[in-house]
Amino acid sequence: MDNYALLTKSISLKNLGIENTTIRYQLSAEELHEITLQSGQGAESATGALAINTGKFTGRSPQDRFIVKDKITEDKVWWGNINIPFAPEAFEKLYRKVTHYLSGKEIFVRDSYVCADSNYRLNVRVVTETAWANLFCYNMFLRPEKEELENFTPEWTLLCVPSFMADPAVDGTRQSNFAILDFTKKNRIDRRNGLYRRNEKRNIFSVKLYFTCFQKYLTHAL
Repeated sequence: MDNYALLTKSISLKNLGIENTTIRYQLSAEELHEITLQSGQGAESATGALAINTGKFTGRSPQDRFIVKDKITEDKVWWGNINIPFAPEAFEKLYRKVTHYLSGKEIFVRDSYVCADSNYRLNVRVVTETAWANLFCYNMFLRPEKEELENFTPEWTLLCVPSFMADPAVDGTRQSNFAILDFTKKNRIDRRNGLYRRNEKRNIFSVKLYFTCFQKYLTHAL
């Protein structure tokens, strides 16, 4: 069991534009499980596993996944029906709406990393509005030791906001559901109604593949 009760690191999200929040940092799987049950966001199955109602979206929605097209990506990404471009200005406006939405709430923050090889490790900070989404990332990403967390500096930030509703006419998305990668800001915002939660893993994996192509090493340790 991971227990971070003695961890004294103070976390601030003001640099992300998220303010006045109650931050639940680096909670254990047991704590996240219990909070999910207490909040009514999930239920235990007969085996004791946590079950979540995924709502309208029960699988991937590839037509609602975007990549910000800017100086970094414009000549390096194979644009099309899979890698759909998103304007930097539109991303910035939508990002500000999401961070404003998260401000003032109780949110869950997890510092983790991907890639077992320390030479190619990527530090990721996950910010979620639900305990169970944070639990998913607890399972999917590698967990730093307590001493590693003291000096942990995130390279990428993942914002998971399943209750946020985009307005396609205003925000430039196809519908209220979206996931957007920004390689310049090194941010990813994800809004999946009910949520098919493999998207966190899939999109961070996309980040690793992107850098793999230009740093010329294999993803053998992902």
